[in-house]
Amino acid sequence: MRNIHDNAFLKHIAVVTEKNDSINPELYEKYDVKRGLRNANGTGILVGLTKIGDVVGYEIQNGKKVPIPGKLMYRGYDVAELVHDAEKHNDFCFEQTVYLLLLGKLPTKKQLEEFKHYLGSLRTLPPNFTEDMIMKAPSNDIMNKIARGVLASYSYDPDPENRDISNIMRQCLELIARFSTLAAYAYQAKRRYYDEKSMYIHNPVPELSTAENFLRLIRADGKYTKLEAQILDLALILHAEHGGGNNSSLTVHVVSSADTDTYSAIAAAVGSLKGRRHGGANIRVIQMMDDIKAHVKDWSNETSIRNYLKKIATKKAFDKTGLIYGMGHAIYTISDPRAILLNELAEKLAKEKGCLDEFKLYKSIEKIAPEVLYEVHGKGKQICANVDFFSGFVYTMLNIPRELYTPLFAISRIAGWSAHRIEEVSAGGKIYRPAYKNVCPERKYVPMDERR
Repeated sequence: MRNIHDNAFLKHIAVVTEKNDSINPELYEKYDVKRGLRNANGTGILVGLTKIGDVVGYEIQNGKKVPIPGKLMYRGYDVAELVHDAEKHNDFCFEQTVYLLLLGKLPTKKQLEEFKHYLGSLRTLPPNFTEDMIMKAPSNDIMNKIARGVLASYSYDPDPENRDISNIMRQCLELIARFSTLAAYAYQAKRRYYDEKSMYIHNPVPELSTAENFLRLIRADGKYTKLEAQILDLALILHAEHGGGNNSSLTVHVVSSADTDTYSAIAAAVGSLKGRRHGGANIRVIQMMDDIKAHVKDWSNETSIRNYLKKIATKKAFDKTGLIYGMGHAIYTISDPRAILLNELAEKLAKEKGCLDEFKLYKSIEKIAPEVLYEVHGKGKQICANVDFFSGFVYTMLNIPRELYTPLFAISRIAGWSAHRIEEVSAGGKIYRPAYKNVCPERKYVPMDERR
């Protein structure tokens, strides 16, 4: 009998399975299937209602999409106003963003201080959690470790199955507070067991913000500058929520609609965000930029930059997919507000870190790439740089390891996921159950002795 672990046998199974599971692309058009839950014009299929967030990139005028400058709304407020208010007061704003997303209103100064104090008191992981759930079973992938940590949290919860909103809120606040600690400790364990480097386990400081705590926990000396923490805080604000239709937030709605527990719903969202088509995009940008910097010797020469971007777009360079990563978005066309806001502070950080030449290269690519893509592909929708284009560069300047880029996304987006979890439990009421058209013809069963 052939060994089930034999590579040739497994390859044979894969070929047969892939052939059996392939579906003629024409059938999708024949049955008017909304692939990716999107209409032919790029708009999303309406599957729910939300009060949490909105992503604005176009208006429908006379039945047609008309691009407008992008806006990101949290509970009806423009996120740019949150950011600029934080800058005005020289303060951290992610915790206020969490409060707004969960409670649906802006906190008073007293309410915010009490909220920060409460979150700070929850940052430490439960007793023995670090030793038993992180150190004894380290992972080479931080996102998988976070998902496991979320599921393990069920065992440390005295009331994990209670679906009352007050209990779900408690669970969500604990997860929001602990995500940065969980990610940082998972990273330290990876350093020790997979990278054969020293591991540093610092205790979180309750008085510090999420951004400050995270930088402190991942660095050997626990030190950081105020500007570093402020820019990381900005990145957390910008990634905290992006409407109910993004893949991971939709996952929270779908899984929560089945009436499961909070930990199962959030762990599923972590698995979604890990995907390269979702939260892993900023790493692809950094890898592309490494390639560009290696092949474009003069970063100030726009002709050289244009020529190499054209090679990438025509599948002759980098990963030969034809994609210029960090360019374009499903909804934003004229501008991605997150990219604009991150860009403003990125230049300031670039000056502090001595990275202005690299920042100017990013700005040149931001300008040239849409022109190159239009030249190569002809007519198409207007595109702009998205937040992934700048976020990886910012994390690099902050000396944050690449394996923590997507976990940082999760540390932020847990706020939006929690709000969507509560909204689904409060207002959903129906399990998600879309239709799939079966296109496999009915076949006559063949008894075992007659099979060939």
